[in-house]
Amino acid sequence: MSRRGDEAPLRARVPADVERADRIAFGLTARQLVILTVTGLVLYAAWTALVSVVPPLVFAACCVPILGAAFFLAVGRRDGISLDRWLLTALRHRRSPRQLVPSEGPITPAPAWIATTRGPGDRLPLPAPLRLPAKGITADGLIDLGPDGTTGLVAASTVAFGLRTPAEQNGLVAGFARWLHSLDGPAQILVRAQRVDLTHVADRISAHAPSLPDPALEDAAMSHAAFLEEVATRRELLHRHVTVAVRNTRSPANTTHQAAETVRALSGCEVAATALDPADAAATLAGALNPSAPPLPPSPSALTSAGRPVPDSDGSDQL
Repeated sequence: MSRRGDEAPLRARVPADVERADRIAFGLTARQLVILTVTGLVLYAAWTALVSVVPPLVFAACCVPILGAAFFLAVGRRDGISLDRWLLTALRHRRSPRQLVPSEGPITPAPAWIATTRGPGDRLPLPAPLRLPAKGITADGLIDLGPDGTTGLVAASTVAFGLRTPAEQNGLVAGFARWLHSLDGPAQILVRAQRVDLTHVADRISAHAPSLPDPALEDAAMSHAAFLEEVATRRELLHRHVTVAVRNTRSPANTTHQAAETVRALSGCEVAATALDPADAAATLAGALNPSAPPLPPSPSALTSAGRPVPDSDGSDQL
């Protein structure tokens, strides 16, 4: 084996929370310091106003639970976010409408003869209009986000990383790192796993098998159809669709150039990638908005350029 083949794989320590806020003082973030400082100022103002009528011990006893709640609100965390943000999000969710519908104009109340009341004088709230960030798809296949710029979508194949030698793995990681360093705007990698149904393929093979010119070919086709049906029965096959979204707040030409650079950089990582045209971009958006719907067949250009992912031992794809 060559010396390069004996190269050890690259290893890097990645922090668990790469977006952790900076610690300003006493191991606390600026947000935590603001919560505690505001609480202390409010209590101090209350003490100065009540010092002549409330004994100090009584006021201190009343302040203990308030300070404890403020401290718990500042340093507590739930579901990976700070407790104050979690409570604000829960309150916003509580006050937001429960039903969003697509609407071009105002939503009018239902007719009086429709039973839309919970009780006397207690009418159900009207649905709110659904506002999506995407305004449309341009002729170049870019997603128009209005004041937030445009987004280009790139379909990418997968790579069997575990089957490569350490030197090849280092090369793939270095190529991917070069693409990350070249980004000058937000980027997102979306991986969607969908079930693969082989029964319709087996049915088509079985239907065309009698028309084959040789009986041996017919037997082989029927045997292959039976094999596909057996695989579909015994195992759950998954197919992963990888989509890279790059966003630019400047001109659409910059977004198109960034998508082309993404295709070029990923090609250096042995990843077959292609920028999606308007039809493929619309199909990708439809699939992302409704994951339970059957996947739309991609265009021949997307299949030719992006290729098919390689299934691993349990039927899923290698990333």
